Amino acid sequence: MQPYIQFLMLLGMAIIAGTTMIVASHFLGPRRPTDVKERPYESGMPPLGSAHERFSVKFYLVAVLFILFDIETVFLIPWAVIFLGNSAVSTGFLLIEMLAFMLVLFVGYVYVWKRGAFQWD
Repeated sequence: MQPYIQFLMLLGMAIIAGTTMIVASHFLGPRRPTDVKERPYESGMPPLGSAHERFSVKFYLVAVLFILFDIETVFLIPWAVIFLGNSAVSTGFLLIEMLAFMLVLFVGYVYVWKRGAFQWD
Protein backbone atom coordinates (compact mmCIF):
# COMPACT_ATOMS: atom_id res chain seq x y z
CA MET A 1 0.00 0.00 0.00
CA GLN A 2 2.98 2.31 0.57
CA PRO A 3 3.68 3.04 -3.16
CA TYR A 4 0.05 4.00 -3.79
CA ILE A 5 -0.35 6.57 -1.01
CA GLN A 6 0.95 9.47 -3.10
CA PHE A 7 -1.31 8.53 -6.02
CA LEU A 8 -4.35 8.19 -3.76
CA MET A 9 -3.61 11.55 -2.14
CA LEU A 10 -3.34 13.19 -5.58
CA LEU A 11 -6.58 11.51 -6.71
CA GLY A 12 -8.36 12.63 -3.55
CA MET A 13 -7.16 16.21 -3.94
CA ALA A 14 -8.29 16.26 -7.60
CA ILE A 15 -11.75 15.00 -6.64
CA ILE A 16 -12.03 17.50 -3.79
CA ALA A 17 -10.85 20.42 -5.98
CA GLY A 18 -13.23 19.52 -8.81
CA THR A 19 -16.19 19.08 -6.49
CA THR A 20 -15.40 22.32 -4.67
CA MET A 21 -15.26 24.31 -7.91
CA ILE A 22 -18.56 22.91 -9.19
CA VAL A 23 -20.38 23.51 -5.89
CA ALA A 24 -18.88 27.00 -5.48
CA SER A 25 -19.85 28.06 -8.99
CA HIS A 26 -23.38 26.80 -8.42
CA PHE A 27 -23.86 28.80 -5.22
CA LEU A 28 -21.69 31.86 -5.91
CA GLY A 29 -22.41 32.37 -9.63
CA PRO A 30 -24.61 35.24 -10.77
CA ARG A 31 -28.26 34.37 -11.33
CA ARG A 32 -30.42 36.78 -13.29
CA PRO A 33 -32.97 34.64 -15.12
CA THR A 34 -35.18 36.37 -17.63
CA ASP A 35 -37.79 35.09 -20.06
CA VAL A 36 -35.41 35.54 -22.99
CA LYS A 37 -32.62 33.61 -21.26
CA GLU A 38 -34.92 30.72 -20.42
CA ARG A 39 -36.01 30.15 -24.03
CA PRO A 40 -34.13 27.59 -26.15
CA TYR A 41 -31.77 29.07 -28.69
CA GLU A 42 -32.11 27.75 -32.26
CA SER A 43 -29.94 29.86 -34.55
CA GLY A 44 -31.85 33.01 -33.66
CA MET A 45 -35.13 31.55 -34.89
CA PRO A 46 -38.10 30.89 -32.64
CA PRO A 47 -38.57 27.15 -32.06
CA LEU A 48 -41.14 25.42 -34.24
CA GLY A 49 -42.88 22.61 -32.41
CA SER A 50 -41.81 20.68 -29.36
CA ALA A 51 -38.18 20.26 -28.42
CA HIS A 52 -38.93 16.70 -27.31
CA GLU A 53 -39.80 15.43 -30.78
CA ARG A 54 -38.88 11.81 -31.44
CA PHE A 55 -36.20 11.08 -34.01
CA SER A 56 -36.30 8.20 -36.43
CA VAL A 57 -34.17 5.17 -35.66
CA LYS A 58 -32.52 5.70 -39.06
CA PHE A 59 -30.85 8.85 -37.70
CA TYR A 60 -29.14 6.92 -34.91
CA LEU A 61 -28.28 4.05 -37.25
CA VAL A 62 -26.52 6.37 -39.68
CA ALA A 63 -24.68 8.07 -36.81
CA VAL A 64 -23.46 4.74 -35.40
CA LEU A 65 -22.45 3.52 -38.86
CA PHE A 66 -20.48 6.72 -39.44
CA ILE A 67 -18.61 6.25 -36.19
CA LEU A 68 -18.00 2.57 -36.93
CA PHE A 69 -16.59 3.12 -40.43
CA ASP A 70 -14.64 6.18 -39.27
CA ILE A 71 -12.94 4.25 -36.49
CA GLU A 72 -12.19 1.33 -38.79
CA THR A 73 -10.51 3.60 -41.32
CA VAL A 74 -8.33 5.05 -38.58
CA PHE A 75 -6.69 1.62 -38.39
CA LEU A 76 -5.33 2.24 -41.89
CA ILE A 77 -2.91 4.92 -40.63
CA PRO A 78 -0.64 2.72 -38.46
CA TRP A 79 -0.69 0.06 -41.16
CA ALA A 80 0.40 2.58 -43.79
CA VAL A 81 3.21 3.83 -41.57
CA ILE A 82 4.53 0.30 -41.02
CA PHE A 83 3.93 -0.84 -44.59
CA LEU A 84 5.49 2.18 -46.28
CA GLY A 85 8.28 2.63 -43.76
CA ASN A 86 11.40 0.55 -43.46
CA SER A 87 10.21 -2.25 -41.24
CA ALA A 88 11.56 -5.69 -40.45
CA VAL A 89 8.05 -7.10 -40.78
CA SER A 90 7.31 -8.87 -44.04
CA THR A 91 5.45 -6.45 -46.29
CA GLY A 92 3.71 -9.32 -48.10
CA PHE A 93 2.07 -10.41 -44.85
CA LEU A 94 1.02 -6.84 -44.08
CA LEU A 95 -0.49 -6.43 -47.53
CA ILE A 96 -2.54 -9.63 -47.21
CA GLU A 97 -3.61 -8.67 -43.69
CA MET A 98 -4.83 -5.23 -44.82
CA LEU A 99 -6.58 -6.64 -47.88
CA ALA A 100 -8.47 -9.03 -45.57
CA PHE A 101 -9.38 -6.09 -43.31
CA MET A 102 -10.57 -4.05 -46.29
CA LEU A 103 -12.60 -7.03 -47.53
CA VAL A 104 -14.39 -7.34 -44.18
CA LEU A 105 -15.01 -3.59 -44.19
CA PHE A 106 -16.37 -3.72 -47.74
CA VAL A 107 -18.65 -6.68 -46.95
CA GLY A 108 -20.05 -4.76 -43.96
CA TYR A 109 -20.61 -1.71 -46.14
CA VAL A 110 -22.44 -3.75 -48.80
CA TYR A 111 -24.55 -5.47 -46.12
CA VAL A 112 -25.63 -2.15 -44.62
CA TRP A 113 -26.30 -0.75 -48.09
CA LYS A 114 -28.48 -3.72 -49.09
CA ARG A 115 -30.43 -3.49 -45.82
CA GLY A 116 -31.36 0.10 -46.74
CA ALA A 117 -29.60 1.88 -43.88
CA PHE A 118 -28.32 4.63 -46.19
CA GLN A 119 -31.74 5.50 -47.61
CA TRP A 120 -32.99 8.64 -45.93
CA ASP A 121 -36.78 8.97 -45.99
